[in-house]
Amino acid sequence: MTTTTPSTRKQSSDGDSRILKLGAVGGDFLDQRLSGSGFVKFFARKVFPDHWSFMFGEMALYSFVILLISGVFLTMFFDPSMEEVVYNGPYEALQGATVSRAFESTMEIAFEVKGGLLFRQMHHWAALVFMVAIFVHMFRVFFTGAFRKPRELNWLIGFSLMVLGMVAGFSGYSLPDDVLSGNGLRVVDGLMKSIPIVGTYLSMLLFGGEFPGTDIIPRLFTIHILLVPAAILGLIAIHLVLVVVHKHTHYAGPGRTNRNVVGHPVLPVFGAKAGGFFFLVFGIITLISATTSINAMWVYGPYDPSPVSAGSQPDWYMLWTDGGLRLIPGWEFTIFGYVISLNMLIPMAIYGGLLAFLALYPFIESWVTGDDREHHLADKPYNAPVRTGIGVAWIVSYLILALAATNDLIAIALQLSINDLTWLFRISFFVAPVLAFYITKRLCLSIQRQKRDLVLHGRETSRIVRTGSGDMIEIHEPLDEYERWELVAHDDYRPLKAGKGVSSLRAKATSFFFKDRIEPVTPASLREAMEHAGHEKHLVDEATGGDYRTPAEKVVH
Repeated sequence: MTTTTPSTRKQSSDGDSRILKLGAVGGDFLDQRLSGSGFVKFFARKVFPDHWSFMFGEMALYSFVILLISGVFLTMFFDPSMEEVVYNGPYEALQGATVSRAFESTMEIAFEVKGGLLFRQMHHWAALVFMVAIFVHMFRVFFTGAFRKPRELNWLIGFSLMVLGMVAGFSGYSLPDDVLSGNGLRVVDGLMKSIPIVGTYLSMLLFGGEFPGTDIIPRLFTIHILLVPAAILGLIAIHLVLVVVHKHTHYAGPGRTNRNVVGHPVLPVFGAKAGGFFFLVFGIITLISATTSINAMWVYGPYDPSPVSAGSQPDWYMLWTDGGLRLIPGWEFTIFGYVISLNMLIPMAIYGGLLAFLALYPFIESWVTGDDREHHLADKPYNAPVRTGIGVAWIVSYLILALAATNDLIAIALQLSINDLTWLFRISFFVAPVLAFYITKRLCLSIQRQKRDLVLHGRETSRIVRTGSGDMIEIHEPLDEYERWELVAHDDYRPLKAGKGVSSLRAKATSFFFKDRIEPVTPASLREAMEHAGHEKHLVDEATGGDYRTPAEKVVH
C-alpha cells in the first residue's frame, strides 16, 4: 500500500505537464516540417464499413506482419550455403550424415536455437494463413462484384499479391534443402526444360548449371527474403492507398449508396477493432505453432537426387500445379530434333489460362455489361448468378487439381486403384466445373425468385385464417424497410441484340450472362403488392379481431 501526499501529487502533476509540453513542442516541430497533421486528421476520420466478410483482407495483412517478424528472426541463424558438411548435431538419426550447410543450419534453428522451432513453425503456419486469407478475400471481392470500376487496378494488385505469395511460399520451403524441397525444385527444373528451344537455357540460368548445382539455395534465399517481400510490401502499400482513395465497398441498405460509405472512423473505433484482431490472429498462429508440427524436414533427411519420398506434396496452395502434372498422360513428340513434352506444356497452359481468366475477369464483365459507372455497393452473390457460377466452377477446377495431387494418398487410404482415381479426376476436371456452374446458377435464380416473393408478399407465418366467406388466407409478416431495401437494391441487366454498335460476340456474351433472369421488383409491382397485403390484413383483422394468436396460444395465456 502506498500513500500519496499533496507534495508528491504536485510533483507528479508538474512532471506530467512538462512531458505534455515537450510532446506538444516536438509534435509542432515535426508538423511544421512534415505537414503531417492534415494527413493524420484525414486518415483518422476515414470511414470503414463493418462486416464480418471484410476481415479476411485484414487477416492476410496481419499474417504477413507475422511472416516479417518471424522471418527476420530466422534470417539471423540460417546459412544459405550448399557447401557439404558432416552433421554432428543433437538429432541422432542423422549424425554423421553428409548434408548441406543450409540443411545443417535449419536443424540448428529447430533443435539448438532457443525458440527456433517455434519461430520456424510460426513462419510456416503464418504463410499458410496468409495464402488462405488472400484466396478467401479475393473470392469475397469476386462474388460481390467489388472489382468493378474504379477498383479494376486494385483487383490486379490483389491478384499479383496472390501470385507473389505462391512464389514466396515455394522459395521459402525450398530453402532447407531436404528431400521434399529438392523434389519440388526437380519438378520446376523439368517444367522449365520442357519449354522448347529456351527451356534448357532457362534452367541453367536459374540453377547456375546442371541441376541441382550449388547456387540455387543462395539465389532462392535472395528471392525469398529480399525481392519478393519488397514487391509484396510495395503492392500492399499501393493496395491500401487505393482502398482509401476509392472508398471501401459496403452492402446495400437504407442510406447506403454508391456516393457514400456507412461505417466507423479509423480512430478510435476501427483502429481498436483492428488492433484487437491483430493480436487475436497473432495468438492463434502462435498457439497452433506451439502445438502442431509442420514441415518436419529432419524426417525426410537431406536432399539426394536419387530417392523420391512417397506421399510427397507441396503446401496446399501449390497442390494444384502438381495435380495437373499427375493427370496428363505422357504425351510427347519430336519436331526438328526438339522433344515437345505435351505432358508438361499442357498443364502449364491450363495453369496460365486459369490465372489469366481470374486476373482479366473484371475487364471481361465490364465489356459484357457495358457498365462504366462507379460501383461502391457490393452485390449479393445470388443477384449475379452467372458470375457466381463462374467463380464456383473456377474453385471446383482448382480443388480437382489439388485432389489429383494426392491421388496416391487417397488410393492407399481408401484401398482404391490409383489408375481408376486418375481417370476419375481426368473426367471430373472437364465435367464437374460445368455441373457446378449450372447448379450454382439455378440455385442463385431460385434464391432470387424466393427473395422477390418475400419482398412482395412478406414472410410466411404458417398461420391460416378462414374469413366469413369461407376463404383461407395465410397471415404474412411484412418486411421492415431495411430488409426490403437490401433485397431490391441491385442492378438489372438485359441481353443485347447485335447491331447498333453491338458486335455479335458481345450480344452472345450478354445472352449467356443475362438470358436467364428473374424480373426485379418494380415500384409499381411493390405498390400493388402492398395494396393487396393491406386488403388481406383488413379481412384477417375482421375475422380475428386483430388477435393473431392460435387457439392453443390463447389457452396458454
